[in-house]
Amino acid sequence: AEACIVSLGKLGSRELNYASDIDLLFIYSDEGRTSGVGSREPVSNREYFIKLAETVVRLVGQQTGEGAAYRVDLRLRPHGRVGPLAMSLADTTRYYRNEAEAWERQVLIRSRSSAGDESIFRQFIGSVAGTVFAADISVADALRSVRSSKQKIDLENITAKGTNVKLGIGGIREIEFIAQALQLAYGGRDRWLRSPHTLISLVRLADRKLLTDRELTELADAYAFLRQLEHILQMENGLQTHTIPNEVGRRGLIARRMRFADLAAFESAVAGHMRNVNQVFKRIFADVNIDQTVDAANSNLSYSPNEIDLSVSNGSTSAVGSGIDDLIRISPRFAEILAADPTVAERLDSSNGPNDVIQLRARMLNAVAAETDLRSQLLAMRTAWRRSLAEIMAADIADAISISEAKKQQTALAEASIEAAIMVTRAELGRRYEAVFDQLPLAVMGLGKLGGAGLDYDSDLDLVMVYDEHSMAKGPEFYARAVEIFVNTLSAMTRNGSLYRVDLRLRPHSKDGPLAISRSAFAEYMRNDSAIWELLAFVKLRGVGGDHGLATEIENEIRNIIHVRAATMEPAELAAETRRIRLGLEQRRADVRRSRDIDIKYGEGGMLDIYFAIRFLQLRDNLPDDDENRSTGRTLVRLKEAGSLAASEFYPMLAGYEFLSALDHNIRLTVGRTTRLPLANEKALAIIASRMDLDSPKSLLVRLLAHRLEIRSVFERIVN
Repeated sequence: AEACIVSLGKLGSRELNYASDIDLLFIYSDEGRTSGVGSREPVSNREYFIKLAETVVRLVGQQTGEGAAYRVDLRLRPHGRVGPLAMSLADTTRYYRNEAEAWERQVLIRSRSSAGDESIFRQFIGSVAGTVFAADISVADALRSVRSSKQKIDLENITAKGTNVKLGIGGIREIEFIAQALQLAYGGRDRWLRSPHTLISLVRLADRKLLTDRELTELADAYAFLRQLEHILQMENGLQTHTIPNEVGRRGLIARRMRFADLAAFESAVAGHMRNVNQVFKRIFADVNIDQTVDAANSNLSYSPNEIDLSVSNGSTSAVGSGIDDLIRISPRFAEILAADPTVAERLDSSNGPNDVIQLRARMLNAVAAETDLRSQLLAMRTAWRRSLAEIMAADIADAISISEAKKQQTALAEASIEAAIMVTRAELGRRYEAVFDQLPLAVMGLGKLGGAGLDYDSDLDLVMVYDEHSMAKGPEFYARAVEIFVNTLSAMTRNGSLYRVDLRLRPHSKDGPLAISRSAFAEYMRNDSAIWELLAFVKLRGVGGDHGLATEIENEIRNIIHVRAATMEPAELAAETRRIRLGLEQRRADVRRSRDIDIKYGEGGMLDIYFAIRFLQLRDNLPDDDENRSTGRTLVRLKEAGSLAASEFYPMLAGYEFLSALDHNIRLTVGRTTRLPLANEKALAIIASRMDLDSPKSLLVRLLAHRLEIRSVFERIVN
């Protein structure tokens, strides 16, 4: 058996620049077993090549005294973070033919063999080229697919400030997407257009009259200019940045390095090039209609409320040892952490995870306090966080802690990270404003899993940032800058990774609203303008960091407003809207190509049925969250005690939630973050079943079906 390392992205198109990640895909030729040497037993080819991939990633990306050579990114592989690090040629081909999303096939435009047996790549690309460049796809469908990918990028960067030469309007990514969209639209019938290099593909598209000569000139000039600017931005600090600094002095330095005599001429050139790019982008996608309003509204509802706080066992009968090899075998996510920082294994104690909440908090705060500059603080935070998460995962895999304890510790780690990020924010504001900010009247309010104190592996942090406009003589711009620093501290992708994906889309007015909202404006919005879906979401609002006194006051104030508003609504109207929103999410997430998959969150009888039913009842019957225990399990008990749930509704809901919650947790632990049951991954499915004390994957599926049927039946009775 042989292996091939396929490069994607900029490495794939031979356009790598300073501080770029290298995007890789590992493919081996066929299944089988190794021969075994000496005392070593034979292992499967899958195990062997996954270990090979881990070793390559560690050698290339390991942090040493001299730093790392590159940051290796494997998230573009099949199934993303939840997929194996290496797959056979047959399985990889099958995935891209039958399961891959449109954007995943688009990525293959810039793919090539970088190491290993090149014939494997030739076989692979020859087998999937007809899927990537489909001859029967309409031009409109091809353009719509690429435009959808661009809109997702725009949505993820709605909180960004400054001029981003890569992802901003008129940036490098728009040039790349212009080329790739036209390649997808016409490359199925014209093989000559299938070039991975952006400039080469633009020239060929112009030769086919798909771009005008003027458009080609403008795009080529802009591409050369913006890539040169990107190089200079990344050379300055060795960071993966694409944003022109806001400070006039630093902008002037960048202008001189770009050979401009003055700053005004430089800024005019940047604006001109990006304007030209966006004009071509708009022309190409002029007739592509995508409902942005519906997309943004539904994305706001992509939250997961708190997880159960009852002691659901991981499955004490699972044959999981405490050795590192066993931990890696059970959890590819754990393997990723070790690959990013192998020194974690040397300090690992999987006996019971971190000792307590106090230890987690102290570790994160001490890491920040020991450093004096932003870059060192970010590195220290990521190192301490990675160690803490690895300890939690190791204890979880070894069944040393329960699921509820694992979630409790992860919630504590997130809150400690938020507190550390606030420390960094105060220090950075002090450097920028040449002042000392011992206190910052900024409350960090959590929603979803964080709000319910049930954070799980790879969960987003759904946050609303609220400031007290009467506590400091500072305006909205100051707090917007504070939030920008805070979010970047937690989510910025450095060579040492990031901590969390921070999601601010649930804030008032969503992407059109300010990053930080004043306390009075927040209350006014919730009192007069919030929609029913926002009332359902904000049931879980909880202060999670920042000014704790302010956060508690806001939490109580907003909770009161929500339940007062709900009391004025007709129960039938509230029920109908709850049902409409829930079923809309289910329909939106349905995918014809993956109709056989089981989505345990969005699908029929999934966790959202439980979440929406509970929150509807809380609003209808004025039952706010319990400050001592916000878990879904405890809330179900309180609803039954209050008479909101009949026994015939309570028991199926509680049993179903306990099952789905444990299943979701073990999926995240075993294969990574996904809402779909990994039916094609037989090994993972067997591990998950064992960890849930079930004798086989078939038993798991039977139990899952029964719970989903009962959950949907109860949900329909409640909201009808």
